[in-house]
Amino acid sequence: MEFTKDLDARGLNCPLPILKTKKALAEMVSGEVLRVQATDPGSVRDFQAFAKQTGNQLLEQSQQDEVFTFFMQRK
Repeated sequence: MEFTKDLDARGLNCPLPILKTKKALAEMVSGEVLRVQATDPGSVRDFQAFAKQTGNQLLEQSQQDEVFTFFMQRK
């Protein structure tokens, strides 16, 4: 999937991946896509809840080994 901005949140624990995602999305314009990579297993439900609360769309999420990848589209 194509993305506008990349955020490496690997090695960070809750709530840092979400806080950094919120900051990165605030710097983007509507429709742009942010790729986030995280290693916190709790980030899966955190990103789902974050999308519902903020209206930003979680386009895709996947896991490869210990790394979770999320694609968030700015509302």
